[in-house]
Amino acid sequence: MRAGKGLVDEIETGAAPLERFRRLVGDTKWSELEQTMAGLERVMHGRVLWNVNSTAHGGGVAEMLSALIPYSRDAGIDERWVVIEGTPEFFAVTKKIHSMLHGVAPEGGGLTETDRGHYEQANASNADDLIGLVKEGDVAIVHDPQPAGLIPRLARQGVHVVWRCHIGVDEPNDTVREAWRFLLPYLADAGACVFSRQAYAWEGLERSRVAIIAPCIDPFATKNHDLGHASTNGILHVSGILEGADGEAEFVRRDGSRGRVERAADLVGRTLPGDARIVTQVSRWDRLKDHAGVVAGFVEHVAPHTNAHLVLAGPSANGVADDPEQPAILRELKSRWQALPVEMQRRVVIAQLPMDDTEENAAIVNALQRRSDVVVQKSLAEGFGLTVAEAMWKARPVVASRVGGIGDQIEDGQSGLLIDDPRDLASFGAAVVRALGDAELAERLGENARRRVIDRFITPCHLVAQARLISEVLSAA
Repeated sequence: MRAGKGLVDEIETGAAPLERFRRLVGDTKWSELEQTMAGLERVMHGRVLWNVNSTAHGGGVAEMLSALIPYSRDAGIDERWVVIEGTPEFFAVTKKIHSMLHGVAPEGGGLTETDRGHYEQANASNADDLIGLVKEGDVAIVHDPQPAGLIPRLARQGVHVVWRCHIGVDEPNDTVREAWRFLLPYLADAGACVFSRQAYAWEGLERSRVAIIAPCIDPFATKNHDLGHASTNGILHVSGILEGADGEAEFVRRDGSRGRVERAADLVGRTLPGDARIVTQVSRWDRLKDHAGVVAGFVEHVAPHTNAHLVLAGPSANGVADDPEQPAILRELKSRWQALPVEMQRRVVIAQLPMDDTEENAAIVNALQRRSDVVVQKSLAEGFGLTVAEAMWKARPVVASRVGGIGDQIEDGQSGLLIDDPRDLASFGAAVVRALGDAELAERLGENARRRVIDRFITPCHLVAQARLISEVLSAA
């Protein structure tokens, strides 16, 4: 739910019981979680913890916030979430910054003074709205480049600001440096700058202000909640992805109520046979996810050696407000699919998943990942890649590029298979064929993957790290 009258919209999340993690994490970690959250409640007394980003759904940050905030609220923290709005020109600029922080030069050249004007004008308009909500002494976590321009204004208001960057690149080039030159003036007043990995922390920032916190998934969210075999098949049948499947298309919503998948995905390609072996990549329609490379690797190096089918799944092209490139990428993918031989068209599906109900969308992703024999993430660059952790939690064998945070999640050969060069289609295909052809290996990789996620990449890990950082920021101030 959204509530707001101006440019800034407040997203209502409710609360979720932190107690549900007690059995999952064990006594030692549970005690640490309880004590840390109690300490944060004491230092935050009378303050509000705000999260600011640019979209309420359709990306990893939005999903993470919708999962984390309810648990903080259950622990007594007055944590809230607001989403800024912007013009098409603003989001074109921030998409350019996003690509550049990954080291990819945007089409049409780098950042200009006109771009800065669009960026600052949008942030100034949003700041006017936001200042009416926050008060002196509050804490604001500002996520990613889009709202970074708010930081100076918030700091002047007496708000303690933490900037969190969820993207980055291991080896910066001149394109990355240009993006950082654009952003750095807005970060001077942040009490801390948080990165997903140490390699992403920019050299121009004071070391004392840098913190590293890995993103996380919520095992109890709709996207990760346990699904039975019948529900999995029923959801995929109703969504049009799998034919001839019995079972009710039901799932559990975040508030504990029962939901039902009613909308179908928009497919390029045919509905899969009920007994199909499935290789799946779930991601936004972004060039850095290399959907075209996944199709080529599958057609050339997987299909000739297996009977598997490929599903590329992502949100409806118009369902993510802060990414204007998605429709164009989908048009290009459809054109590539149409150029495939007919026998390959029968084995490749491009699925736009409905976004009218975000929990329905999450349930379809959940079912698709659980039904897949192998989950892949062949990104050319990646901030962290939470879709990998989601599949690992579901004990699926994962084949992924060794880029960004994916290498932090997967131990090659132990909890998944990594490809050193994401453009090496033969190596990618060989790894997928290996996972498809060795049931014992696939089971071992999946079991190890689930244990690794529980130990490092679920909600309690993140809550503890963030609570400690906020306490430090307030103490330093």
